[in-house]
Amino acid sequence: MSSPASKGKVLVAMSGGVDSSVAAAILARDGYEVVGCFMRLGSPGETLDSPLEFDERQIACDPNRVKIGHQGCCSINDAADARLVAAELGVAFYVVNFKKDFGRIIDYFVDEYVAGRTPNPCVRCNDWLKFGKLHDYAEQIGAEWVATGHYARVERDELGRAALVRGLDLDKDQSYVLFGMKRARLEKTLLPIGGYRKADVRAMAKELGLPTFDKPDSQEICFVPDNDYAGLVERRRGETLAELPAGDVLDPEGKKVGEHGGHHNFTIGQRRRVGVALGYPVFVVGKNIEDNTVTVGPREMLLARGLVAGEVNWLADEPAAGEWRECAAKVRSNGKPAAARVRWDAEREEIEVEFDQPVQAVTPGQAVVLYDGERVIGGGWIRRAVGV
Repeated sequence: MSSPASKGKVLVAMSGGVDSSVAAAILARDGYEVVGCFMRLGSPGETLDSPLEFDERQIACDPNRVKIGHQGCCSINDAADARLVAAELGVAFYVVNFKKDFGRIIDYFVDEYVAGRTPNPCVRCNDWLKFGKLHDYAEQIGAEWVATGHYARVERDELGRAALVRGLDLDKDQSYVLFGMKRARLEKTLLPIGGYRKADVRAMAKELGLPTFDKPDSQEICFVPDNDYAGLVERRRGETLAELPAGDVLDPEGKKVGEHGGHHNFTIGQRRRVGVALGYPVFVVGKNIEDNTVTVGPREMLLARGLVAGEVNWLADEPAAGEWRECAAKVRSNGKPAAARVRWDAEREEIEVEFDQPVQAVTPGQAVVLYDGERVIGGGWIRRAVGV
């Protein structure tokens, strides 16, 4: 599918799903020299030396003999799926072993829960691997670009600089999870499917004969396929958690109404499996790690009028310190941006965000991403919420 006049070499992160498959196909069609790359991060039960269980010659000769996997991202079957697509497109394909690097993300995930925060490993994976290590690998093979199948767009501002923009399909928009990439990396990033809707991407894959056209989207964190986050934390940090005695569950007035078996079992905004009844719907509204307590209360207690965030990354010009700037702020990946304003504290390297209307369940450990219209201007990691 490649054009004789190449637009340059691009390393495409191919996860074995339909989105990255179509991203590779679009770039090959448009005249780029595509190199497919599967990041081998590890699957439950795999060891570092586990082989990729498929035969390269078999796939090239008879792709129908390899079953398309339905295990989400990053599994051995997904690697086979990605190689199948590369063979169909006639592009080079490599598997890179990032399992040791991925251990850093798992450690981050576990440590955040132990510290009483709620982590977002998908954002960290993008920051550290897809738009970190993968860019380094692209440089090693002489690739000018790195591309992924994220639903977001890279456009150019009035000065010709790259700008990260929300995907056309707002129901699938993934600009939130990309806020942490460095601006220099954004300049070398391509997001080919950001201008399409999901249904169109699947239709394109089917028309091109790509075997991933009907593969389901991954719904879980790849290293917690059973969704048992607390179990993972206990397996990895059991000794640390064992040092804490059973903690108290408190009502809004600070009265003990129950006990909990570990604060890592709770997240802000949680309603199910709280374990106490107060005569009205109760939510987890606070956690105090020093006192080892979990506070529950009505939904109204989840409302916040603002927040403070650190580890700030700007994808637009850094605002003048101390001055308020109008923006929209998004505090969870599946939420909607809320009208707000932001102030940059350069000395503390923090941002303060104030919402026009109170926002629910602002959660320490999650990211806040700032928008000017459709453009991502920056974001940071929430350190604390400011109550109503």
